[in-house]
Amino acid sequence: MDVSEPASISTGIATRYATAIFELARDEDALGQIRSDVGALSDALDESEDFRSLIHSPIYPRDEQQAAIGAIAERMGLNPVLANTLRLMASKRRLFVLPQLLDELRARIADENGEVTAEVTAAKALSDDQKARLSETLKASVGRDVTIKMRVDDSLIGGLVVKLGSRMIDTSIRAKLNALQNTMKEVG
Repeated sequence: MDVSEPASISTGIATRYATAIFELARDEDALGQIRSDVGALSDALDESEDFRSLIHSPIYPRDEQQAAIGAIAERMGLNPVLANTLRLMASKRRLFVLPQLLDELRARIADENGEVTAEVTAAKALSDDQKARLSETLKASVGRDVTIKMRVDDSLIGGLVVKLGSRMIDTSIRAKLNALQNTMKEVG
């Protein structure tokens, strides 16, 4: 079995929905609200185990999933284009691609605005000032505005891992300890 196939299928589904949402939102001049909604949904997915369970678990019937995602969309005040698409995805049992959909929308909106997104993983959350300085440093490197998608991973011990396009910069203490361990193995 080819393990890349399910990921490819999910990406394809997410890309089609993201294209539709993006084009409709651009036509309605609502990309700003969609960008905000994408951030709110990403935060909700990160924070809520129940939300993640709703989109991934097959035990919820279509109608319950559709009603739940509709209630979430209404409570969050999501743009009607995005809210209706989420309901449609639930009716077709496709909510499992929501994380990929959000990533795809974020990338399309950033590209439309002439920005690039950097995935930053840190041992602890960065302050707004630190994020702004990092964004400016990265902007000087790539020549475009940089939006930071932040993630916290305390196993890094300290430092940052920055993914910017195909480049990755790993200044984490974990990476340095791993390199030191490898060096010691080579010597011994």
